[in-house]
Amino acid sequence: MTKYIIGIDLGTTNSVLAYAKVPEDRVQDNIPEVEILPIPQYVAAGTVESRKSLSSFVYLPTEQEAAQYESALPWNKDQAGNGRTIVLGEAARRRSSEVPDRSISAAKSWLCHSKVDRRAPILPHCYAGGTKGATNDSTADNITKLSPLDVSRAILRHLIDSWESAFSDAPVAEQQVVLAVPASFDASARELTREAAVAAGLPKERLLFLEEPQAAVYSWLCETGDRWRKMLHVGDKLLVCDVGGGTTDLTLIAVEEDEGELTLKRQAVGDHLLVGGDNMDLALAHFVAELLAEKGTKLDPWQSVALWHSAREAKEALLAKGAKDKHKISVLGRGSKLIGGTVSVDVPRAKVVELLTDGFFPKVALADRPKRRTMSGFREIGLPFEQDSAMTCHLAAFLSAQSDIAGGTGDYGTAARPTHVLLNGGVFRAATLEKRLFDVLADWFPDAVPQRLCPTFELDHAVACGAAFYGLSKISGGIRIRGGTARAYYVGIETSGLAIPGASRPLKALCVAPIGMEEGTECDVPSDEFALITGEPVPFRFFSSTTRRNDKPGTLLDTSHIATNNANEEPEIVETDSMEALLPREESDDEEVPVRFQTRVTELGMLELWSLATNSDKRWKLEFSVREET
Repeated sequence: MTKYIIGIDLGTTNSVLAYAKVPEDRVQDNIPEVEILPIPQYVAAGTVESRKSLSSFVYLPTEQEAAQYESALPWNKDQAGNGRTIVLGEAARRRSSEVPDRSISAAKSWLCHSKVDRRAPILPHCYAGGTKGATNDSTADNITKLSPLDVSRAILRHLIDSWESAFSDAPVAEQQVVLAVPASFDASARELTREAAVAAGLPKERLLFLEEPQAAVYSWLCETGDRWRKMLHVGDKLLVCDVGGGTTDLTLIAVEEDEGELTLKRQAVGDHLLVGGDNMDLALAHFVAELLAEKGTKLDPWQSVALWHSAREAKEALLAKGAKDKHKISVLGRGSKLIGGTVSVDVPRAKVVELLTDGFFPKVALADRPKRRTMSGFREIGLPFEQDSAMTCHLAAFLSAQSDIAGGTGDYGTAARPTHVLLNGGVFRAATLEKRLFDVLADWFPDAVPQRLCPTFELDHAVACGAAFYGLSKISGGIRIRGGTARAYYVGIETSGLAIPGASRPLKALCVAPIGMEEGTECDVPSDEFALITGEPVPFRFFSSTTRRNDKPGTLLDTSHIATNNANEEPEIVETDSMEALLPREESDDEEVPVRFQTRVTELGMLELWSLATNSDKRWKLEFSVREET
């Protein structure tokens, strides 16, 4: 009954839905065009317009405002999981600079933040450079917050409602849906995304995940057709540099040959980096605050948060092609001085370009690394933004970490040398930032400057279009990017030995899934027997690595690979979400059961770890997720 392939980009700042009709003959040479679905959304109270993307913002209206947002949408109104009216889209984005304490942004980043409870109502979380808790005194006492899971579900539900309003004869439950996720999302973030998607109404059995950088490549393949085989050659390495509103994702894809045919294989992905357009907005907000201070105006915490949101519009205007020499930024007053207290300042374009180019894409050496330092033993609860905003330093660290696939010598050392670059993400709409990145790459690789692939698609739409094209390729036998899991996964094993007062027993990490393990496959983990504790709540710790490509199931690592005392040195493996679980035990069972492990990667890229008793036919399943149930 599937009529369409739907591709969804659940973005940090914008979400997009693309689609294509399934060809009746399902032949590769007869793939239809991919189209963008216009999304109806409020652009102001009582006014609905359709846009090609949905701003991933949520506004929580007061009871008096709610009636203005309950009748103009084709499906009447947006609702949160508790049935309360909320506002999504352009109107919510605009209100974020006016009433920041009722506005939610970057829910996608919160969804992968393992240090908070992503099911708890913690949003809006008002902060901007140290102004957590900044609230407007007229609304602070009656805000019902939402969880990151609720917000993600609501955004996806709005996309579904938009689809079914336009295609009433093709309910989304009967279509094939491909949802793009960051390549750097670990299994827990993927599981929460899947849960939000299913809760929103996406079909559980017809839902596929696709890494966002791969989706950008599929979009390029869709546009290029078979010409890509003349543009890339065996041995080439394609760097996908995806810098969006809240995150940066880096991916290397290799061009290989299989039985005389060119193939693409994802070789490496970077860590999930919370640095992107939002950081630029905050940097610009600090700059504007200094300009206002020079004029004798000091902003209060609430106005500082509002300024952060206003800076987003200023950044886009000042970095756009043909931008004016300056842009006015205004910040509203408070209470009875709402109009009279408004402050404004003209921001010069030249200073903004210098600030953002040198601050986020500085000219650095290939040997340079991001600076990591602990400023204080206490820190505010918030998103774990990168301490170093220099994206070029993060790129240098990523390329240098891929020593076993380097293919370069001389001045490059062991760094992987890309031959081609595909840019993605709204940040690269700014030509000046794009140029700086390629200037840096040219400095790093002067005798073999990476070539830019120049698609004509809009960067904001690439991921959704690529997701839809991937779905078409999957059913028609078209080009596929191979790669499997982007990380190697490990389970923590507590060592045995004498107890030492005040010290925990050393921990080892057992590899249970290697990098590149394909979806839909399973493997036995060769190892000695381990004791599984049953019948009482115990913690289970999981780890992952994006660089240890030679580890096989059964590889056992000690703590030296897990932690490092050097603040500027990344550990080889990092801890992901751990969980506390009580695995069932019958009265006749021992408390400690000897087990071996078996791993399965589902079609959605989720990891299941099975503990198989060696003295019976019993088995227990743990998932690398944050589910409350086991």
